Amino acid sequence: MKVYKFGGASVRNADGVRNLRRIIDDERQLFIIVSAMGKTTNALERVFGAVQRRDAAAAEAEIASIRAAHEAIVEELWHAPHRIERVEALFADLEAFAGSDGYRPAEAEAWYDRIVAYGELISTTIISEYLRYAGVDNTWIDMRRALRTEQRHKDAEVDLEASAPLLKEAVAAARSSICVGQGFIGGAPDGTTTTLGREGSDYSAAVVANILDAESMAVWKDVDGVLNADPKIFPDAVQIAELNYLDTIELAYSGAQIIHPRTIKPLQNKNIPLYVRPFGDKRKPGTVIRGMSAKVDVPILILKKEQVLLTIRSRDFSFVLEEKFAQIFSLLERFRLKVNLVHNSAVNLSLCVDASWHVGEAVDALRKGGFDVMRTEAMELLTIRGYTDELWERYACSPQVFIRQSTQSTVRIVRKRA
Repeated sequence: MKVYKFGGASVRNADGVRNLRRIIDDERQLFIIVSAMGKTTNALERVFGAVQRRDAAAAEAEIASIRAAHEAIVEELWHAPHRIERVEALFADLEAFAGSDGYRPAEAEAWYDRIVAYGELISTTIISEYLRYAGVDNTWIDMRRALRTEQRHKDAEVDLEASAPLLKEAVAAARSSICVGQGFIGGAPDGTTTTLGREGSDYSAAVVANILDAESMAVWKDVDGVLNADPKIFPDAVQIAELNYLDTIELAYSGAQIIHPRTIKPLQNKNIPLYVRPFGDKRKPGTVIRGMSAKVDVPILILKKEQVLLTIRSRDFSFVLEEKFAQIFSLLERFRLKVNLVHNSAVNLSLCVDASWHVGEAVDALRKGGFDVMRTEAMELLTIRGYTDELWERYACSPQVFIRQSTQSTVRIVRKRA
C-alpha cells in the first residue's frame, strides 16, 4: 500500500484532475488523500465570515460562485454538462447550514469546521466519480468517520489509537484496492466535524500511512521537490535532494511550507519515507525525507507571514517574569494562539504569534490579568538556517527588524512587513 496526497493546486482545474489520473495509472494498492480544489477553502472561509456577520445574501452569493467553479470543472471532465447527485446534495446541505439562523459566537470554531470541510468532501466526490468514469475503480472514504480526533475544533489532533480500527474497517470494506479520502478533516468523539489546521491534508495522509503500514507516502506539489526557500519570495531558491525527519520537523515548526508540522511523527514512528514530488512530471525524483540523509549544504530561508508581536510586561515591574510564564502561556493556549518565537528580558516578554481573530481577546484577557500589553500588527518571522555573512547583512541588519535571535547556525528575525 502506498499513500498519495494531492493538494488544492494540483487539482485546481480539469487538467489537474486528469493529471492525477495519469499519475496513479500504474498503482494497484493505493490510498489517495485529496485537498479542496484550488482556493475553495479560502472561499468557504468567506462563507463562514458572512455567517458570522449574519449576512445571508453574501454567504449565498459565495456558495453560488463555488458551485459554478466546480460545475465548470465537472463539465470539462465529462465533455458535457454532467450532474453528480452526491455533489448536488453536498451543496444543498452547505446552503441549508450556512443559511440557518443557529450560529452562536461561542460555537465559532465548530461552525468554521463544518463549513470549510465541504471543500474536501466535494473535491473527493468529483475525483472519485471521474476516476470511475475514466476506468479506475475506487472507493470513496468519509474521513470524518475514519479518523477520530480530539474534541477540539479548527486545529484538532488525530487520536491514532482510536482511528486505527475505524480506518482499517473502512479499507477492509472497500470494494476496490484504490481508496479516495479527504485531507484536513476528521470527526470528534461527539460526532461533529473537525479540521486539522490549514495544510492539514499532509497530516491526514501521514496518519493513514501509519495506520495502514504503507511502504511510502508521496506529496505531489507544483514544485520539483523541497526547495531551500519559497521561489515566489526568494527567486534564487534551489532544490534539496534529501532531508532527514529531524531537520524537516525543525523547518516545519519554523513555518516552512514543506509539510504540515504534525506530519513527520506518524511517519517516523513506522520509518516510512516521504517523497515530495512534482505534480507536473512524475518521472522526476523530487525530494525524499527519511531517517538518515546527506547534510544540507545550502542556507534555508523560511518566511512566516501574518504575524503579530505581543510585548507583555507585569504591572508590578516584577524582575522575575518567568514566574508569570505559566499564567501567560495557559491563557494563550485557551485562545489557541500559536507562539512562534519567545524573547524575554527582566521585565518584558515578547511573543511572535500567528494572526487570528482571537488575538484581541487574548490581549484583553492579559490586561485583565494584570499585564500591560503592546500589540504590533503586520509582522513577519524570517528564519535562516545555515546563514552566511552576506545573508546576515542583508536581512538581520535591516531597520525593519524588531527582534533578532541567533545561534551558531540559525538566525530568527521578527520584522515589520515590507
